[in-house]
Amino acid sequence: MTEIRDLLLSRIRDVVDYPEPGVMFKDITPLLADPSAFTALTDALAEIAARTGATKVVGLEARGFILGSPVAVRAGLGFIPVRKAGKLPGATLAQAYDLEYGSAEIEVHAEDLAGEDRVLIVDDVLATGGTAEASVQLIRRAGAEVAGLAVLMELGFLGGRARLEPALGGAPLEALLTV
Repeated sequence: MTEIRDLLLSRIRDVVDYPEPGVMFKDITPLLADPSAFTALTDALAEIAARTGATKVVGLEARGFILGSPVAVRAGLGFIPVRKAGKLPGATLAQAYDLEYGSAEIEVHAEDLAGEDRVLIVDDVLATGGTAEASVQLIRRAGAEVAGLAVLMELGFLGGRARLEPALGGAPLEALLTV
């Protein structure tokens, strides 16, 4: 696992003062452009899906789509996008959540999840945990079980894990990298 971590870290670029002064943005586009690194990431996340007994993968808009789709294919599971409000046609379930300066809402198609589903949530970064916590609530409201949450990178200094662990109710939270 150390080799995979080293490979992934070597392909994540720090961008100073983006999107605003004082922020160190972690750019994963070099990782996505490297087929060996992207394959290693996909394999590691697919192994988490298998270990948790997931039957479906949910990807959070937007980079969770990029990571979650190949994970679902590799693991032989269905993929379900969780989108920002107003982006999905048809009947949806919505979940509002608070941001640092305001609020937001995410949605999923109501018919995409059922009671027998065990869902692995996949995203690129765990920061404060607001979007991930809302997705956990949304999946449960749809009648499905949360099998776990898997992210490429956890920004430990922002406290997202502490916020999420009670919401996950014992389901695992796995970060391949912690920065």
